[in-house]
Amino acid sequence: MNVQIVMDATGDTRHSFDATDAKSVAEAEARFQTLTEKGFRAVSLGRAGEPGVLLRSFDPAARETLFIPQLQGDDQNRASSPRAESSHRQC
Repeated sequence: MNVQIVMDATGDTRHSFDATDAKSVAEAEARFQTLTEKGFRAVSLGRAGEPGVLLRSFDPAARETLFIPQLQGDDQNRASSPRAESSHRQC
C-alpha cells in the first residue's frame, strides 16, 4: 500500500491507496491534483534517510507522498522588521 500524508493545522491525515487498483489510483491522483491546486507542495519521501523529491505531477509509484501546506505570512513588513533582519544573519 502507498500512502499520501496531508499536513494541516490539526496534524496529519493519511490516505492509503493500492497502486495496482485503477479506482484507488484515480482517487489518489484526484487528491494530488486538488491539493496541489490549493497550494500544497507534494514531496515523495526518501527511503533509508535519502532525501525526498518534490513532485510536480502525480506518481503512483511513490510509496509515501507528503503534502505540505503553503506557509502564509506578512511579507510586506518582513523586510523592514529588525527581527526579520536578525533572523537572516549568518552565524
